[in-house]
Amino acid sequence: MNIRRATQSDIPSLNRLLHQVLMVHHNGRPDLFKPDCTKYTDDELKVLLQDPEKPVFAAFDEDGAMLGYAFCQIETYAGDNIMTDRKTLYIDDICVDEHSRGQHVGTALYRHVTAFAKEIGCYHVTLNVWSCNPDAAAFYEAMGMKPYKVGMETIL
Repeated sequence: MNIRRATQSDIPSLNRLLHQVLMVHHNGRPDLFKPDCTKYTDDELKVLLQDPEKPVFAAFDEDGAMLGYAFCQIETYAGDNIMTDRKTLYIDDICVDEHSRGQHVGTALYRHVTAFAKEIGCYHVTLNVWSCNPDAAAFYEAMGMKPYKVGMETIL
């Protein structure tokens, strides 16, 4: 398996996986997520893939097929009245192709992201996981992550 930064030539594969993630969320929360679309347009992906503060890592098999991705954001907090100064790597979105699950692609991507975060001096790696996706939560817990805040709602 090869993990590298995604490029514009990877957009069709990214779109395929972005659709898979969306459908997991749509199936879990159809009141919030539309079906059969993706989080980004191709033009938005082109811009995002050029942003050094928003690295996108992708895992590929030996034939060059994309197995998964991790969309990340480098966040720097400084000078806040109550929070300490720190640099965070936020995982905005992570996906393993539904046909590649169980092959440790997610583990490899997560380890790659955390190694990158250490390399650039981050204090921690954070992410959000939807309650309707317990498999994702279990995976992140298996990677050693722990909840540090909880979002709650009341539907009116």
